[in-house]
Formats: sequence, structure tokens, C-alpha cells
Amino acid sequence: MRTDKDREKAFLADAFVRTEQALGASAVAALAKARVAIIGVGGVGGWCAEALARTGIGSIFIVDPDRVAPSNVNRQIMATSKTVGEYKVVSLERRLLEINPALKVDLSVERYSKETAENFSLENFDCVVDAIDSLDDKADLIVHVTSLTRPTLFSSMGAAMRRDPFSITKDEFWNIKGDALARSLRSKFRKSGVYPKRKFKCVYSRESPSKPTDAPTISEKRAYGSLVHVSAIFGLALAGMVIDDILLKLEDERMC
Repeated sequence: MRTDKDREKAFLADAFVRTEQALGASAVAALAKARVAIIGVGGVGGWCAEALARTGIGSIFIVDPDRVAPSNVNRQIMATSKTVGEYKVVSLERRLLEINPALKVDLSVERYSKETAENFSLENFDCVVDAIDSLDDKADLIVHVTSLTRPTLFSSMGAAMRRDPFSITKDEFWNIKGDALARSLRSKFRKSGVYPKRKFKCVYSRESPSKPTDAPTISEKRAYGSLVHVSAIFGLALAGMVIDDILLKLEDERMC
């Protein structure tokens, strides 16, 4: 008689076979050993977590203090009429474990900030994905992670008020042009005299933000119009960058 463990083992043998065909057995094994932290699981971070779970990443740490709101439903992976009011990380954890029951998911509803940075032990991760909206917290996360030896940092710039998926690309942070969030971060670093300790790559859009004349006014803090096809591509692109980084590290180990 087959046990639940037997059924789970059989499921996992088939669940990632297409990934193994695309990348090879050693790559799948490396992904299963990898640890990734995603700070902010809204419109961008949630899709990144989804893609990593479906690719076979072994351990994901999701951080977000917010609850699902009705205004999240148009773009956030965990947001539905049934999850409104739940913590985003709780809804997302349930979804990720339905995808891969063997996935190790840790979560925190604590806000990442300069004051709480040490509570997250980000030095223990292979990659850290920055999908934070707050300028101050984002700047603090970038400075902190780039000061650590182990994790590779990948960051999301502004996805709001864009609609052209073909304008989305990646570049090193200091090379980004036309993105207001990147510009504000650079200005903040210059004024404070505190800079990232090493280079890091970002996903951003070359498209100028849209400015509809008949858009409603929203009182919600940091509320900017966003579309799912843009937010999702940002998140999926970040997941691809994480996967590539893990596989590049595997190649480096083979060459040593």
C-alpha cells in the first residue's frame, strides 16, 4: 500500500522532469540545494517566488508585513477574493507548498528595515531578491546585502505605470537610465555618502510611466497603477536571473 510519502516522491519525480530535460540533472540538484530570500512579495516578488518554486529551488524565505487587499487582486499571484485579509506571505506559502510539497518555505511578517536587518540572517542565502517598494528600506537592503560575502543581490526597479512588456530589460544598477526609482536611489546614496559595496543587477523598464488624465485618486500609501503582465514579467525575469546565478556558480565549482 502506497503511503503519502510514496505518493509525494512519485509526484516530485515527475514534477521537475521538464526542468531536468532543459538544464540537466546536476543543475536540478544544485537548484534543490539553493536558498533564496525574497524581500517583498507583492506584484513582483510573488511571481518571482512562484517561478522559483516551479523550477525546483529547494528553500525560499519570503518577507512581507502586508495583508492581501482587494486592490492587489489585479496583479498579485496570491491575491484572490478568498485570500483578502490574510498575510501575503501566509497565502503565498500555501500556494508554493501546493506546487512543491517538499519545498522548504520560511516566512516573516516583519518589515525589513535598517533596524530589523539583522533579524533576517541574509548572509545565509545564495541569492536575495529585492522587491521592496519603500525607498528607504530598499536602499538599506541594497547596502546591507552588498556588504555580505555570500548572497548575490538582484533588485526590481519601478514596474508601476508601465504597460509595454517589450521595454523590460536588465542592467547593472549604475547603468540604468530613465527609471525614477533608480534615480532616487542613486541620489539617496550620494547624499548619505553610503553606497552599495559591490555592483548588482536590476530589472527595469525603459518605458516612460503612463499618465492617464482620468485615473482615480487613491488614498493608499505608495499606491501607483500597476498591470499584471508587467509586474509578472519583472518577477519572472528576477527568477531567471537567480536561476542563472546558481547555475553559473555550479559551473565555477566544476572548474575549480
